[in-house]
Amino acid sequence: MSAEVKLVPVQEVYDDLVNRTLSRISCDLGRLIYLASTREYNTGNYHHEGLASRFGPEVARKALEIAHRQAFYKVSSFSLQDLVSELETYLRSTKENPQECLRAWQKLEPYRIAMPTDVNVTVARLFTSNLRLAVAILHFRQEPSHSRR
Repeated sequence: MSAEVKLVPVQEVYDDLVNRTLSRISCDLGRLIYLASTREYNTGNYHHEGLASRFGPEVARKALEIAHRQAFYKVSSFSLQDLVSELETYLRSTKENPQECLRAWQKLEPYRIAMPTDVNVTVARLFTSNLRLAVAILHFRQEPSHSRR
């Protein structure tokens, strides 16, 4: 029995990822969080069972890495106003209580693990700073008006 090896371009796998998976996620921040979740935190290697079985683990890993980096830089380029809107959309899309998620984001800063490895340090700092501000803005908006005085 001979195994047939098919070389698949990364672009084909990337397109499949975008069209079949990422297109179903409601916002860019959600796509970034999803892509970060495909990375094994102990090794930094990406894995997606469906892509790996369909195209092979190495090309799937590379496509996920590229998509993660692109999603990160896209979200990093948002204005603060757009980032606040993205965060609102993301929090509403989770199955959890948005207020509880917001409190957890404020305390734990889980968005820090959404950053790909080896990104520009300045962009990484801007990303975390802007997300911290977006979380604070949403938290402030939720406070009753009488406690703002």
